Amino acid sequence: MARGILVTGGATGIGAAVARHFAEQGDTVVLTGRRQAPLAAAAERIGAQAVVCDHTDPEAVARLLPSLPERLDVLVNNAGGNTDFDPAEEAEEVELSPLARFARSFRANLEANLLTAALTTKAVEDRLAEGGAVVSIGSIAADKGAGAYGAAKAGLASWNLGLARELGARDITANVVSPGYVADTEFFGDHLTPERRAHLIASTAVGRPGRPEDIAGAVAFLASPAARDITAQVLNVNGGERGTR
Repeated sequence: MARGILVTGGATGIGAAVARHFAEQGDTVVLTGRRQAPLAAAAERIGAQAVVCDHTDPEAVARLLPSLPERLDVLVNNAGGNTDFDPAEEAEEVELSPLARFARSFRANLEANLLTAALTTKAVEDRLAEGGAVVSIGSIAADKGAGAYGAAKAGLASWNLGLARELGARDITANVVSPGYVADTEFFGDHLTPERRAHLIASTAVGRPGRPEDIAGAVAFLASPAARDITAQVLNVNGGERGTR
């Protein structure tokens, strides 16, 4: 039986790889994102439905609901990114005072990476099916003190703990997949120097960057019958850059 899947931020990179995996399994996949052109292109490639949505905007999320299946088996909260790397944001902040610029930048990261997940999950909670799964995409930055972006991803992991308790009574799991450096994404924009990239790869145990497909595989596992007893967890997928005991 085909499952209903919602992948936010599904136009490129990790989100696109996650959506492609589920579509290849025959699931009914809805992709969302803020940019019409790449979103439509991704949906056409994999045979999914594309809906433009800014997941920081409650009204936009409410408008999304009629386009979604009545039953959602898997929600993947992937929308986000380090908004400090957004050149549009940088241009708009030129006239702000330093303190106001800091506050705006910090708030933007919280909204992009934490509010998006909380708001979307709240909006669709009545559609989440028994035996379903919510998987949110975190970051190794949550454990590395990486400014507002790291704080937002750490908050995401903490929020997930309460979510798992709330949804557990309905046999719905809630977990976070925490990637390290993943190549072939738009995350860094033009902010990643060759030296920084080499350092990130050298910091891993496997000596290679992560791939979007690596993260998609972890998400697919957490959304599978094999992971029904796994909830309230953070699954690190970082090539051994940061280990656990």
